[in-house]
Amino acid sequence: MRKILVVGAGQSGLQLALGLQQHGYEVTLMSNRTADEIRSGRVMSTQCMFHTALQHERDLQLNFWESQAPRIEGLGVSVAGPESQRVVDWVGKLNGHAQSVDQRVKMAGWMETFAQRGGQLVIHGAAVSDLDYFSRTYDLVLVSAGKGELVSMFQRDASRSPFTQPQRALAVAYVHGLGPRPEHPEFDAVRCNLVPGVGELFIMPTYTLSGRADILFWEGVPGGPLDVFQGVKDPSEHLALTLELMERFTPWEYARATNVELTDAGGTLSGRYAPTVRNPIGRLPGGGSVLGVADVVVANDPITGQGSNSASKCAAAYLASIVEHGDKPFDEEWMQATFDRYWETAQHVTKWTNAMLTPPPEHVLNLIGAAGQLQPVADRIANGFNDPADFENFWFDPEKAGGYLASVSG
Repeated sequence: MRKILVVGAGQSGLQLALGLQQHGYEVTLMSNRTADEIRSGRVMSTQCMFHTALQHERDLQLNFWESQAPRIEGLGVSVAGPESQRVVDWVGKLNGHAQSVDQRVKMAGWMETFAQRGGQLVIHGAAVSDLDYFSRTYDLVLVSAGKGELVSMFQRDASRSPFTQPQRALAVAYVHGLGPRPEHPEFDAVRCNLVPGVGELFIMPTYTLSGRADILFWEGVPGGPLDVFQGVKDPSEHLALTLELMERFTPWEYARATNVELTDAGGTLSGRYAPTVRNPIGRLPGGGSVLGVADVVVANDPITGQGSNSASKCAAAYLASIVEHGDKPFDEEWMQATFDRYWETAQHVTKWTNAMLTPPPEHVLNLIGAAGQLQPVADRIANGFNDPADFENFWFDPEKAGGYLASVSG
């Protein structure tokens, strides 16, 4: 039986560990926190997962919270004008529903499931020196811990990483008490509010430790009026700032947020990072090699909501590559080919996400505007969040965008 070590217990690491376990591998999972510590800690992300990523979880029968989490059936976009009024407002319908489950709930639950199914769970914050030893005792070491010392083993790929600095300052608050959006009270939707030159406000329904909730998520241009969360440690101060900015920049969203309260003391998060693609093979001082997973090798800004989706897709691609490889050695050639298989889909996410971090060109503004008049355009943009490869067909090129709009408007 082949022995595999997975370092890091996030979406990708756990999904991969549980998948490998089902295929009969001897799997060790290393996490720097226990399930209880994760459950009682701070929120980790916004994690709105679309149909394809959710299907990877269903395929492994890991969709434990599907009946409890709100079904997100639409994705809406609003654009703020200079007087903080809405100049664009529409919602596209998703072909397959999306869902968000607080990662504190999911990761803790999955970790306990892994242990209950006989997996070896080690609570230890791994260092490079640990991996040096483990690379000699396991057939394959997968690194899916996206922060800290281990990431430094994977060299930045400058050709695929146009930014050297963070492009947004991020601030998240999980709340109860948000009212429904009056424009579509009959179904749940993610709302993307674009404030040109300032940043974005995302609002999404989620399932958390205390049940149904909503996430208020600001992405601010660094140095701009939304970049005010650094150093804010008090959760209630964080929420007050969030609401103050909503009242100023997105009053239509603030109108339904006047009675909100935080879900719990760990319900806020802020930070920033530079979007980066890294080389997938980490080389150890002792000569061994390890393979980077998900955020370790492709870390995009959350502006397009792709983090947990990409993590799920990476885990599915890697699982297939490992199983197909049989008993052959997991050498560097195989590691590179395994990453390249994932990059086939990840490249579209990276291209689209990086494009969304820069001021939109005229043809993109035309597409966003047209979606307010043409429902097929709204629906196509919304479903691009599930399959970003489709943006290649109409989003980046003015001629393709014009041709598409002409074909839809008849």
